[in-house]
Amino acid sequence: MESVKKIVIADDYDIIRYAIKALIQAVEHLNVIAETGDGNQVLKLCREHNPDLLLLDLSLQNRDGLSILKQIKKEFRDIKVLIFSSHDESKYAIRAIKAGADGYLGKQNSTNYLLPALECLLAGDKYISAMLAQQLATWVQGDYESLLHEALSDRELQTLQLIASGLSVGDIAEKLNLSVKTISMYRSKTLEKLGLRHNAELMRYAIDHQLI
Repeated sequence: MESVKKIVIADDYDIIRYAIKALIQAVEHLNVIAETGDGNQVLKLCREHNPDLLLLDLSLQNRDGLSILKQIKKEFRDIKVLIFSSHDESKYAIRAIKAGADGYLGKQNSTNYLLPALECLLAGDKYISAMLAQQLATWVQGDYESLLHEALSDRELQTLQLIASGLSVGDIAEKLNLSVKTISMYRSKTLEKLGLRHNAELMRYAIDHQLI
């Protein structure tokens, strides 16, 4: 008899967690043991339950998914992480893979892909789409850095996105639980790396490159 695999779901929306849980629980050897929409709770749940797999969104309350992913991979060697996100796969999948994700599935894809992706990771393999495979090939060939924003750190990219969404430096500092000085530093570095001068140009850049 196949052993039951333990899964933790971390997604910002209650209704999505409910739907995913129902889909997974219908499989006899898969069991959702915990779920949360709060980024600060993800590590706590993993420490408490030691799941086989974490289904992780990039957008969570109080903490972003990429920073959680990096911490999970530092602390737990055996937990597989599938990023399941509405963020554009072409913009974020490689960044997530570089941060340690075992697979990436965009929410725009049919839910028919979700269970095969989970089974793939639980079998010890990686899960990537055909589009992501092409991106990885391009990255290996040295073309990945052709877009300026790919050189941004995760925090710098996050700051760019939040500024482009209309938030002030103070608002961003409060949202990320960081100091205004730290966010101002990220903003300055982002402007420098992108060769831009002010927030209006940051917003235009983000819109032109579909980062928001």
